[in-house]
Formats: sequence, C-alpha cells, structure tokens
Amino acid sequence: MSAVTDPIDATLLGRLQEAVPFCAHPFAELGERSGVGEDEVIARIKRLKEERIIRQISAIFDTRSLGYASSLVAAKIAPERVDEAAAVVSAHPGVSHNYLRNHEFNLWYTIAIPPTSRLGLEGTVEILHQQSGALSTRLLPTLKLHKIGVRFDVEGSAKPDDQAAPAYSEKNRTETVPLTAVEIAFVRALQRDLAVTPTPFLDVAAELGVSFEALREMHEAFLASGRMRRFAAVLHHRKAGFGANAMGVWAGPQGDPQALEKMGVTMAGFRAVSHCYERPSYPDWPYNLFTMVHGKSEDECRQTLAAIAEATGLTEWMALFSSKEYKKVRVRYFTDAEAKWEEEATQVE
Repeated sequence: MSAVTDPIDATLLGRLQEAVPFCAHPFAELGERSGVGEDEVIARIKRLKEERIIRQISAIFDTRSLGYASSLVAAKIAPERVDEAAAVVSAHPGVSHNYLRNHEFNLWYTIAIPPTSRLGLEGTVEILHQQSGALSTRLLPTLKLHKIGVRFDVEGSAKPDDQAAPAYSEKNRTETVPLTAVEIAFVRALQRDLAVTPTPFLDVAAELGVSFEALREMHEAFLASGRMRRFAAVLHHRKAGFGANAMGVWAGPQGDPQALEKMGVTMAGFRAVSHCYERPSYPDWPYNLFTMVHGKSEDECRQTLAAIAEATGLTEWMALFSSKEYKKVRVRYFTDAEAKWEEEATQVE
C-alpha cells in the first residue's frame, strides 16, 4: 500500500502527476474530476506540499530540446571522501540529481549544460572530475531515449510486472531550434513552482504581459514539439511511500543495434520503469541499457528487475541502489548561475 491513505489525496496525486489542466481555473477542474470543490483541492494541495509529499508543480521540460547538453555521470571516489566530493559536484547549478550508489563507481549525478557554455559538457565534467578528486569518471550521455516519466502508483493498484506505454520517448522529440526571447521568458516562468491559487496561469500570463490564450498556445506548442514533456507535479518519493529506487544496468548486445533497440522497448514497457535509456559502454563498464525503478521496498524493485531480466533474456545486469541523496532538484534553465560557475572555475589565481 502507498503511504498516502486518503483516497481523495491519492486520486489528486495521481492526476497531478499526469498533468495539471492548463486552464483559467485548473484546481476547480481537478476538483470536478475528483468530486470535490476548488477550495478543498487547493487546501489539500497546500497540505500535501507542507507534508513534503508534493515536491513541486511546474513545467517539466526536455533538456535536449531546449538546446542543453546533458549526461548521466558515474564517478569513482575514495569512500572516505565521497561526501566531500559530492558537495563539490552538487555546487554546480546544472547538477540536478546526485546520489551515492552501491558500486565501485559510487557517485552518480546528472548534469545539464546550456548552449551558451564556453566549456561545454565534456569540459565541465573534466573540471568536476579534477575538483572532486575522482579516481575515474565516466560520461554516460543518452544515445537513445526509450522512456522518461515518473508516475508513482499512489493509488496502490500496480504490480511489479504491469505494462504501460511510455508517455514520452525519443519519438516525441523534434529537431532542436534556438528559442526566441519570448519563449525563454515562458520557460523561466513555467519552470517555477506553480502558485496554489485559484487562477495561477492567468497570473503568469499577466506577469509576462501576454493574454492567457497566447500563453496556452505556447504551452500547446511546447508540448507538440516535445520541448515540454508535461506540466505536472513531482513528488517526494520517500514521503509518498516509495522508499527505494534502483538503477538497473544491463549489458545488452554489442554490435546489434536492432536487438538492443528491441530490448530497450521491452524494458520501457514496464509500468514501474520511470526512465529507460541506451548509453555508451566502456571496457570497465559493459552496461549499455539503463532502467530506473522505484518501489516501496528494495525487494519490490528487485521483483521488477527480475521480471525485466526474464522478458529480455539478459543475464549480465546489476541493481544499483541509492543509499544517500545529496541533491535532487529540477534543472533551472536560462539563468546566470552556470556562467558564474564557469567564470569562478576557470579563474586564474
């Protein structure tokens, strides 16, 4: 069972994770779908945020489609100084997730670099490698996106081997085109945590000096182009009852892209898989398929990974569990923070 026991809370959280209605009165519309009034929806959402079950309600943009370069990074850090190294890595404004995991490569982080960066992705990660004192660092960018989209089963009805079609994958992305000044302003406004008030989108439109219809048209255009995956709630997974997460790493076939593609699609079909990627392998890292699984326990995560192994026939794989969360935030796009970090990191004393 989920830690969320109130059925109306569970219904709201399920719908909020899928999409917030982009209309004049979004919480009133959510209330109509859930059988309660607008005031009650607002009160419940505020309480769920105070209880740290809801982390944020905002636009969830696709990093690559906005022109950013991004990657998962695995670093091998001496165990006695991993906390110190993690603090160095987390200080970069483009690092959104940073975890300690049970492997020789023990520090895992994701980083996004803006198109205006002077250092670029590889240059930035090289500096972090040096600053953190890593013994080894492996850049693991996405070669193919099979699935991305966290949706926790707060209603408590899912099983480890349930199937569900990916809501967002490589096919949703279109060619990256530089954003206009108006579009950048839209991103900056919509990436903020949505105000829990009766008319939050009307207020955003007024702030940007555009009509609500213009704002809604831009929202629809961003969804259609894949620049925005959805406008929805992100939960604190542990507070919502999902105390474990495992990164399944799989040694898929080398030199057979069609077989690798087929396995990635199979993995992405599991409802419990929130992220599924093809990534590069290395001589000391043979794993080229990655699946992120969340569960109420480590055993539940292992059940899903075992079901994936049975479905794909892969035998060389591992479950990397996070034992410490150093940082977990949404990427903040088009700010001055990255340029400031680069200037300080490359300053000659």
